[in-house]
Amino acid sequence: MVRRPSTTPLGTPPPPAKPDREKIIDAFMALLAERPFEEIDFTDVAGRAGVSLVRCREEFNTLIGVLAAQVKEIDRTVLAGGEDMSEEPPRERLFDILMRRLEALAPHKEAVRSLARSSRCNPGLALALNSIALRSQSWMLAAAGISTSGLRGAARSQGMACLYADVMRTWLDDDDPGLARTMAALDRQLARGARWSRFLDDICRCVPRPRGRRPWRDERRSDPGEQPAVI
Repeated sequence: MVRRPSTTPLGTPPPPAKPDREKIIDAFMALLAERPFEEIDFTDVAGRAGVSLVRCREEFNTLIGVLAAQVKEIDRTVLAGGEDMSEEPPRERLFDILMRRLEALAPHKEAVRSLARSSRCNPGLALALNSIALRSQSWMLAAAGISTSGLRGAARSQGMACLYADVMRTWLDDDDPGLARTMAALDRQLARGARWSRFLDDICRCVPRPRGRRPWRDERRSDPGEQPAVI
């Protein structure tokens, strides 16, 4: 007797199995929704994901790495979606991008709440989360057409990470399906961010830029008897 491949009631083939990497990320986020970050280890993740510890080690070095991979997936979702808003001002583009980001995070809201609680009493985790947020928000700024190059860009990314963290605190307690409180908080924060960005631009314009060669370099090069140091 020939065994036929299993199908769904509609006659379509079953969906393909998730890659182990995706299973590990999903398992970690599910565990975060149930318990604090500091009570989770790779043994728990491997058991929930149904993969071996060897596969976990092949895919990730640390649990922070798993979290960074999840944030990267959210970044990809946000960057791939949305309407063309190139004609809109930067503030409107950022509003749309960050709201789409919160929409993508909605299935993981309890996990985010758990991380927020843990980070309040775990400085190392807080620093790691900030580093992940900096990379992520630089992509969100780029998607809005806002430069992230140089020191000014780094300051913008840090400012956006702080802004977004503040909005997320409102989002975590916002049970309204329309997210009215969250949208109002985001609008206020973006208005503050715009004022801060203008202030930053004013400061950068006032800082003098070095011109020409450094005099001490010219003096060193004018000495014919001096030989370059060997390191």
